[in-house]
Amino acid sequence: MSLHTVARRLAFATCADLPSVQPDDAYLVSSLERLDIQPVVCVWNDPAVDWSAFDAVLIRTIWDYFKHHAAFLDWLDRLDRLGVPTINDSALLRWNSDKRYLLELARHDVAIIPTRPARAAELPDVLATMPGQEVVIKPTISGGAWHTLRGSAGDATFAQAVTQLPHDHDYLVQPFVPEIVSAGEWSLLYFAGQFSHAVIKRPAAGDYRVQGEHGGSAEPARPDDATLAAAERALAAVAAIGHGGHAYVRVDGVISQGRFLIMELELIEPFLHLAAQPAAAERLARDVAGRLAGHRDAAKILASAP
Repeated sequence: MSLHTVARRLAFATCADLPSVQPDDAYLVSSLERLDIQPVVCVWNDPAVDWSAFDAVLIRTIWDYFKHHAAFLDWLDRLDRLGVPTINDSALLRWNSDKRYLLELARHDVAIIPTRPARAAELPDVLATMPGQEVVIKPTISGGAWHTLRGSAGDATFAQAVTQLPHDHDYLVQPFVPEIVSAGEWSLLYFAGQFSHAVIKRPAAGDYRVQGEHGGSAEPARPDDATLAAAERALAAVAAIGHGGHAYVRVDGVISQGRFLIMELELIEPFLHLAAQPAAAERLARDVAGRLAGHRDAAKILASAP
């Protein structure tokens, strides 16, 4: 059967603050429509949405999920019960939603920024073992530099700020990598396991956060072979852990002292830098179309089974 025979309905998951397709995803939506796929923008935690009316859910701009993590996990459980697949897969989304996955990657010999987990009450003791070091503290479940602090261990003002962090979160403590400011942070985009394109993100003057909402900027760049190899080792580790077959991933990292260190693997709702990459948007749309066709064929086989 042709992929174009019957239109499929795809929930394009977003958040209440972004109730429409964002500019970076506009060409992806038009590419899906050309493949007879009907993307319908749906707010992920809107109780009025009938998720069973869709062939699948493509996770896009759900940029508040980490503020409602329990509800997010419940939503994935509900989609699983309904038999509505997510892109990426729901098991992968659960795994990637807690940044302690970095420690699991490190156990698979992936080079990450050195990372120590700690409960909120343990942070002063952890910092006491790092006197004078410049560090970054972030929740294990977070995004967009939410509840993230940078400062020097042992500094009184920083210590006071640490005590103001929410006590109901767990945290990661990492050394601050100055190359984020001096050279920028890399984002490498992969679709269906294949490298697509990359950007370098830089913070605004006087800041360390590269996100656009904090004044950061991004520009296209071509990673060298060593950086690509390091990113692909990380993706191979994800597959070895049991989470292969992703439709999209953004590998974020920084080159420090000649090594590419993984900062994040964004497998839930990454900004994909597609606005200037229409061919990449088309590749992702074709991969989504193939996944929808596979889900539909699997459903037919199950329905016909005795």
